[in-house]
Amino acid sequence: MQTIQWLPFSQKHIDYILASKDNKANVAEGAVRAGKTIDNCIMFALNLEYTPDKIHLASGSTLANAKLNIGECNGFGLEHLFKGRCRWGKFKENEALFVETKTGEKVVIFAGGGKADSYKKILGNSYGLWIATEINEHYDSDNSKESFIKVAFARQLASKNPKWFWDLNPGNPLDTIYTDYLDLWEKQDLIGGYNYKHFTIYDNNAITEDRKQEIISQYDETSIWYQRDILGRRVVAEGLIYQEFKDYHIIKMADWNTVDDKGNYVNELRKSLKFITVGVDFGGNISAHSFNATGYTYNFRKFGTIKHKRIAKRIDDKELTEQFVSFIMELKTEYPTINIVDIRCDSAEQTLIAGFQRALREHQIGIPINNAIKGPILNRIRFYCKMFSSNKYFVLESCNDLIIAYKTAIWEKDKNDVRLDDGKQDVDSLDAQEYSTEPYMNVLVQIN
Repeated sequence: MQTIQWLPFSQKHIDYILASKDNKANVAEGAVRAGKTIDNCIMFALNLEYTPDKIHLASGSTLANAKLNIGECNGFGLEHLFKGRCRWGKFKENEALFVETKTGEKVVIFAGGGKADSYKKILGNSYGLWIATEINEHYDSDNSKESFIKVAFARQLASKNPKWFWDLNPGNPLDTIYTDYLDLWEKQDLIGGYNYKHFTIYDNNAITEDRKQEIISQYDETSIWYQRDILGRRVVAEGLIYQEFKDYHIIKMADWNTVDDKGNYVNELRKSLKFITVGVDFGGNISAHSFNATGYTYNFRKFGTIKHKRIAKRIDDKELTEQFVSFIMELKTEYPTINIVDIRCDSAEQTLIAGFQRALREHQIGIPINNAIKGPILNRIRFYCKMFSSNKYFVLESCNDLIIAYKTAIWEKDKNDVRLDDGKQDVDSLDAQEYSTEPYMNVLVQIN
């Protein structure tokens, strides 16, 4: 019988554990030392007692990582939860934990999943339950025969009761673990149920308040690592370009749209808007279309993105033109007293620009469309870094794609002067924003 001395769980952990009963996908994401893996070990163990499947999978970035974090888990892992009725051994040359449960002997195969050939270790078996720690460190690719994650899922196809229990510390929001799995499951209402919880160090009642403060004191609160390790946020850590971009540059829509009893806007920035410019970047084979509207306050004291639209799917020229006109008309409706003085488009697509011009004339919208200046990208990057650091720039929280683009833009590997454009990074939103402000960059820099 196990004799683990449990401390009271926080309500968030209790809710996550209980919800696993009715969900096949269970994912705990968040800060370090938040208790994520312990929850999954408990949930896995509870399911192991009654599942009709015999063979199951436990994985980490390496075999040692899997045994340490899932088997041991600081005294709360599977070998402790099943103390007195489990033993380590070999199953078909794989490291395994053999467990006597209420429904017979179960075999939990332990494996590392971090290498391109890791999938080979889990072939040949059908798995029921799958527990994975640091799932974002497992090897994944478009090739379903080589991706450890995809192979593991394929190995569950014949299971009578397939479930998976993942944990991860936050990473780059554009990582495939989000785009191909977590975010996709949330959007598509995953059949079988999706149980997701985000945890921070504050959710772990096993750590005393004094110890929490001691851990937190080791971090610079303005650093990326504080965002990741303490707050559990998805941010880029390596090669981040816009390190000066902070949450205080983002204006909440409730603040932006609040009016007084006379119907006048309360927000000082909104009240002081004088004119608007628009930037357009056209997508190619691996990129998206982007429309950005930038508002400028009196005497160029402040400027910011007040409307943004990104179109990631493939559309024809006619639909693109219709969406552009719709964007401009919405902008005019939202800011009826503010003049839109200029539209700057990527000069590489003259046919599309001509179509935009005709469409605006047909709608009796007299806004000039010009080619974007398209100055050196590095100069544009330096300009925005300077604007962030001087707090001259703001962006509305509704412009979420642009916000993510700022938070995830990185340099090419081993190059600190080339912005990575690999089809995954959203440089389209950044380009459109830069096109909208290029004519005014010099004056914005000069005015304090």
